[in-house]
Parts: sequence; C-alpha cells; structure tokens
Amino acid sequence: MSIEHIIQSIRANKQNHLVDFRLKSKTEQFTDDLYHILFDSKISVIENMDTLARSFEEITQMLDQKKVPDLSLIWKKFLVSLPELLEQLNQDAKCICRHDPAANSVEEVILAYPGFFAIAVYRLSHELKNLNMPLMPRMMSEYAHRLTGIDIHPGAVIGSPFFIDHGTGIVIGESTVIKNKVKLYQGVTLGALQVSKDMKDQKRHPTVEDNVTIYAGSTILGGDTVIGANSTIGGNVWLTKSVPENSIVYQKSETKLKKKNDHER
Repeated sequence: MSIEHIIQSIRANKQNHLVDFRLKSKTEQFTDDLYHILFDSKISVIENMDTLARSFEEITQMLDQKKVPDLSLIWKKFLVSLPELLEQLNQDAKCICRHDPAANSVEEVILAYPGFFAIAVYRLSHELKNLNMPLMPRMMSEYAHRLTGIDIHPGAVIGSPFFIDHGTGIVIGESTVIKNKVKLYQGVTLGALQVSKDMKDQKRHPTVEDNVTIYAGSTILGGDTVIGANSTIGGNVWLTKSVPENSIVYQKSETKLKKKNDHER
C-alpha cells in the first residue's frame, strides 16, 4: 500500500467524526485559570475575569452552536453561581483540614491535596452541566481524573462539606447522590450494577446519606442502594443492597496460625 493510499484512507475515516483537540487543551487551561482565580491570593479577580470570559468564548465557538442556542447566557449564569460555589469549596477545604491529622493548614489543602482539587473541579463542572453546557463539563472532570486519579462524573450530586482522603482510585458515577458531611477514602467505587445504554436516564448509582464514612477499597453498586445516615462502611466491603442508618459494615478478617510443617519447609 502506497503512502498516498494510506493518507487518503486516513482522511476518509477522519470524516466520520469532528474532533478538535484544541477544545481539550483550552478547556484544561480554562479549568486551571478558574481554579487560580478562585484560590490564588496573588491573582486579582477583577483583572483576570475578562481573560477567563474570553477563554470561555473561544471554547464555545468551537462547540456545536445548534445544541445550545445562547452560550453567552450560560456564562452569565455560571458567573452568578461562583460565589456560592466558592463558599462550598471553602467549607470542603476546612473540613479536610479539620479531619485529616496530616493537614497543617487550609492553604496546604488547596495547594497540595488532590482530593480537594478533584472536588473543586467537580463542583465547577457540575454547575456547567446543570446549565446544559455541552461537552465541556466532561472534559473538565476527565482533566481532574488524569491529574488526581479521582473520577467524579459532573452529573453526580454531592453535598457539602465533602471530604476525600488520599483519593486515588475513587470512582463516583453519574447518578450518584452524596449528601452532607461524607468522607471517602482511596479506592472507593460508587457505581452501577450493570452497564447498558438503555439505562442512560435511570438512576444507576448509589445514594449516600449524611455523615457517612466509607473506607478504602469499598465498592457500593446500584441505583436502589442507599447507605443510611451516620453509617460506617469498612475497607474492601462489597455492597449491592441498602443499609439502615447508624450501621457499621465491615469485611470480617480471619487469622489462622500456620501449621508447624508450613514454616519448617
């Protein structure tokens, strides 16, 4: 096969979809800039908001305008939501600092904690998703996923404050509902029992009520599964059914002594 034929074949197949990777890079830069505007004490909000607005406009111009007729209105509504989102995020940061003995300050949480960055990007992308912004919220969440190893779908509904400790490997599905004062540790999955396209508009992921702690490696599946308030889910637990309020669920460990012959071999 000649190089000309290869090039023609690639061109023909590229016509089956419209992907502009500049959209991905611009969304990631927008996410970083927004995070810095909200939290960096050395960055002026008033001096940088116009730049952020221009970045948003550049992104919207690369999207399918037919899907959302008034993208400028989305930006205005998003701006209005930012003070409340920042207030929630400040509560998240304080909660992490208050409960993690390794955290020495809120500044450390904001600068160094991947769990907080993932929560921040989630809250911002969730707001854009609620405003019916196409594609961008998903790219924002995947950017945070790549940087932190924490996968929070922007469609999830998460209360405040919310505490993620360590965080690597956490998966929170699209229709998950997490209420207030919930703590998650690394490797927790809040997922679906099955994956089927015809379930798209159904609640496929669990509900976690107030003041629940879920320890490392636990998997909780199913849209009908509810973790009752004030419950503690131990490490490596597998749950597909609801548990009532004030429950303690744990994986029972068993210790056996080796037979004498086992350690003499």
